[in-house]
Amino acid sequence: MRIAMIGTGYVGLVSGACFSEFGTEVVCVDKDAHKIERLQSGDIPIFEPGLDNLVASNAAAGRLTFTTDLAAAVAGVDAVFIAVGTPSRRGDGHADLSYVLAVAEEVGRAMTDYCVVVTKSTVPVGTGRKVSAAIAAARPNLREGEDYDVASNPEFLREGSAIGDFMRPDRVVIGSANERAHEVLRGLYRPLFLNETPILFTSLETAELTKYAANAFLATKITFINEMADLCERVGADVQQVAKGIGLDGRIGSKFLHAGPGYGGSCFPKDTLALVRTAQEVGSPVSIVESVVSANDSRKLAMAEKVVAHCGGSLKGKTVSVLGLTFKPNTDDMRDAPSLTIVPALQAAGATVRAFDPEGMHEAKSLLPGVEWCENAYETMQDADCMVLITEWNAFRNLDLERVKSLLRTPSIVDLRNVYKPEDMAEAGFHYASIGRPTSGAQGHIRLVEGNSAAAARSARGPAA
Repeated sequence: MRIAMIGTGYVGLVSGACFSEFGTEVVCVDKDAHKIERLQSGDIPIFEPGLDNLVASNAAAGRLTFTTDLAAAVAGVDAVFIAVGTPSRRGDGHADLSYVLAVAEEVGRAMTDYCVVVTKSTVPVGTGRKVSAAIAAARPNLREGEDYDVASNPEFLREGSAIGDFMRPDRVVIGSANERAHEVLRGLYRPLFLNETPILFTSLETAELTKYAANAFLATKITFINEMADLCERVGADVQQVAKGIGLDGRIGSKFLHAGPGYGGSCFPKDTLALVRTAQEVGSPVSIVESVVSANDSRKLAMAEKVVAHCGGSLKGKTVSVLGLTFKPNTDDMRDAPSLTIVPALQAAGATVRAFDPEGMHEAKSLLPGVEWCENAYETMQDADCMVLITEWNAFRNLDLERVKSLLRTPSIVDLRNVYKPEDMAEAGFHYASIGRPTSGAQGHIRLVEGNSAAAARSARGPAA
């Protein structure tokens, strides 16, 4: 089989490389000639573990090629995947579909034989119909269902583990009304049948909404546990134990129950906002998701305030060491990263910020002016008044605490990812704060256990007869 992947961003490049690993002939298309030249020379423009080797091996085998010529790439293929950006539209938060629809028109003009035009990008409900209309406008003689079909095949890739997610997915969702389109896409995903991967065939609208609903639900889990973390701090509970206690319930599950500085990245922020706008537009508001969006925005500023409070209420004239800038580890993605709110807030409070990230500093330098950039984690700590851990890269999980203590002007740490244990940090002599956990040795915590409750009830009744 032969397919064209339009767009060599995160989704397009990962998907194209993985399809080629299945034995499919894939040509990836992008208008950015410089990016295509880099890819042709083996230079991968994004950081994703394992992607460089996957691209290199399949390019060497001739199954994966790159071009700027969309018309040549589309001619004679079985399917065309649209994997271009759908950023939040300025002013109203709706997903910007201009890139998707522009590609659809080009594909309509370029196709030579029957093919399935597949939206791989995350798009609002109704986009598939607009894609079909764009193709029809470009070539009025083409008839959907005979000359082409439109399908939705949303991606469920996590940055940092995308290749594994594609090769061993929880499910594949395909939205299309035409059995011929089903057969083409079933053939493309045939290697997954060996793993008995569930493949769900739905309508276009159902597939489109499934992607948004999934991201909104995961964002809700993150926001929920973050609010529970705040409550834990007030009552002396441990949010990690709370998360474990509820996560062991099969109806809830343990994933996405890690308290932190709020969600970021290329998906959750824009997708939750786009879902809110779509729901409002059709008169069916999603108040839970609206609250999630609002709470997450507030969360990031609250983390900066947490640092200020930990440093005695003022950062004027102080230096803050920041470890980690990307929205999560194992990616260089800075889109909507919590650091983009936290770092400027620390600067506005009077702090000098010295920062390091293993992969994200190239992009961060253009987004965070005034930061002092360092070559490694320890360099950020030299004579700093506080260290703040924002992104939980593995390189930050086993720091030499004695060295950290010797470098910092004051042994003060704010751990926004709960990488370290409060009791260990107290023993090491640090003034330490984390998310949703009591400090070591804190008193006055509310503890209700069955034995104590029973004893209290017996005491209230008075001595036994």
